[in-house]
Parts: sequence; C-alpha cells; structure tokens
Amino acid sequence: MSLLDILTPAAHAATTTATAAGSPQPSSMPFFIMMGALVLFMYFLAWRPQSKRAKEQRNLLASLAEGDEIVTVGGILGTIRKINDNYITLSVDGDVTMPCQKSAITGILPKGTLKSI
Repeated sequence: MSLLDILTPAAHAATTTATAAGSPQPSSMPFFIMMGALVLFMYFLAWRPQSKRAKEQRNLLASLAEGDEIVTVGGILGTIRKINDNYITLSVDGDVTMPCQKSAITGILPKGTLKSI
C-alpha cells in the first residue's frame, strides 16, 4: 500500500485500479525524498544552532578566571573573586559578595566596564 492509496478516496482508487490493472504502481521515492528534506531542515533549523550555543556556553564557563567581570542571567554585574566546581563568589559592590552558580553566567564583560558604569 503506497502513500497515494491512503490519500486517494476509495471510490476513485477502485475505478483507477480496475481500469489500470496491468499498469505499474507509483514510485514511493518522492515520499523518501521529502522525509529526507524534512530531517535536513530540522537539523539546520533546530539541532545545529542549539548545539552551537551549548558549545559556546561550555567554552565560556571553562575560560572563567578570578578577576573577570561578568554578567549573570538575572542581569547582575560583578567581578569573580573565587571559583569552585559549580559555584563562583561574585563581588558586586566593594565588600558585598554573593555566591552564584556558574551556569547562571551569560557573558564576560571587557575589563573596566564596571568602573565606567
């Protein structure tokens, strides 16, 4: 049973098969071509950009060092004072420090950004 048999109304299919009993069946190759195109479309539209962003985030977290000025997901700006496995200590203003998860860091700011703000 091909895709055309499913999509074609039963009455039309009955008359077609009755009149062309000896004719060859339609090819299923266009169906496989469309499915392949759909998979490629989803790869380039969703999977590839997401994996690229995840790789950039991993590289960002691996490159963190004490003294870097960063911005968090919540928009908090600060300087890294101490780095642990999953957490950092962030100096927000002078003596005010706060713990923060590494995964909450969205970007590293250029040096001197906090002084200019």
